[in-house]
Amino acid sequence: MFKKIDKSILILLFIFSVISVITIYCSEKLLVEVNNYYIKQIIWYIIGFLLIFLILKIGNISIYKHAYTFYIICNILLLILLFFGTPINDSKCWFTIKGIGTIQPSEFMKIALIIVLAKEISNFKNKYESPSIKEEFKFLIRIVLFLIPPSLLTFLEPDTGVVLIYFLITIVMLFIGGIRIRWFMILGLVCIFIFSFILGTYFLNQDLFISIFGNSFFLRVNRLLDWSNKTGYQLENSLVSIGSAGLLGHGFNIKLYIPEPQTDFIFAVFSSVFGLIGSGVLLILIAFFDIKIINLGISANKKIDRYIIAGIIGMLIYQQFQNIGMTFGIMPITGITLPFISYGGSSLLSYMIMMGLVLNISKA
Repeated sequence: MFKKIDKSILILLFIFSVISVITIYCSEKLLVEVNNYYIKQIIWYIIGFLLIFLILKIGNISIYKHAYTFYIICNILLLILLFFGTPINDSKCWFTIKGIGTIQPSEFMKIALIIVLAKEISNFKNKYESPSIKEEFKFLIRIVLFLIPPSLLTFLEPDTGVVLIYFLITIVMLFIGGIRIRWFMILGLVCIFIFSFILGTYFLNQDLFISIFGNSFFLRVNRLLDWSNKTGYQLENSLVSIGSAGLLGHGFNIKLYIPEPQTDFIFAVFSSVFGLIGSGVLLILIAFFDIKIINLGISANKKIDRYIIAGIIGMLIYQQFQNIGMTFGIMPITGITLPFISYGGSSLLSYMIMMGLVLNISKA
C-alpha cells in the first residue's frame, strides 16, 4: 500500500504539521482567552494522517463511485446549516458538536465538487473526442447546475470566500479539460459586467445597493474594499508584525496583537516569529509541495485523475496566494486560511482527504 506512493509528499505534510503546531502555539500568546489550539491541531493532524492511510487502503476508484452521494450529502448539510448552524461572527458556517468543536460543511463540499466535476469532465471527454459547440454548451449548463446549489447555500451563510473557491475550482478544471477558450472569454465578459454593476451601484447609490443586495452583502463589499485603501486594524498590525521581524524574527516573544492569529493571519505570526529567512524557507517548502502535486497531475495515466489534481492544486495555490497576500495588503481580507498551516479541524481534514486522493494517484 505504501511502497509506490510519493513519500516526499508525506514528509512535507509532516513538516507542515510541525510548523503549524509551533506557529499556533505562538499565536496563543496573542489571544485574550487561551484555548489550547495547538493541542487540538495535533489531534486533527493525527486524525488527518489516519484518514490518508484509510483512503490509501480504500483506493480512489471506490471513492469515485460514491461521488454523487457525497455531493448530495454535503448540499443537505449546507441547507441544514442555514437553520441550525451556530452563529459565529454573524455567519452560520459551522455546526457545533459538544466535546469535539465546530464542523464546517463547506470545506468538505470542496472535495465533493472536485470529484463530481472530475467525473463529469472525464465522461464528457470520453464520449466526445471533438465535441461540437452545441454539445459543449449543453455540458457547461450541466456543470453550472452542479455549481449553483453549493454556491448559493454557502453564499447565504454568508461565506463569499468559499464561493469564490468553488468557482475557481470549476474554472481551472474546465480549462485543464480542454473546453474551448471562447467560453472563458464569455465568462470573463459576464463577470466584468456583473462586477461593474455591483461596484457602480455601491459607489453611486449605496441605498439602492442595500435595497437590491441587502445590508449583509453591503458589509462584505465594504470590508473587501477596505483592503484597497491599505487601511484597517487587522492589516496595519499584520504589516507591522512582518516588517518589524527582521531577518531572524522576534522568536517566541512576540507581543504585538494580530487579529485571528491562529487562522486568517497565521503567516503574519510565522513571519513575526521566524523573520524573513524563516518566511522564505516556508514559501520554498510550499512551492516545492505544489510542484510535486502538479508533476503528479502531468504524469497521471487517467483523465479523471488529472482533473482531480487540477481542482486540488488550483484550490491550494489560490488559498496560499490569497492568505499570504492579504497579510501584506496585496489581496483583500476574505477569511481564507493557509492550507496545512492555519488552525482548523474541518479545513485540515478536508486537505488531508485530498492528499489521500493525491497519494493514491501517485502510486497508480
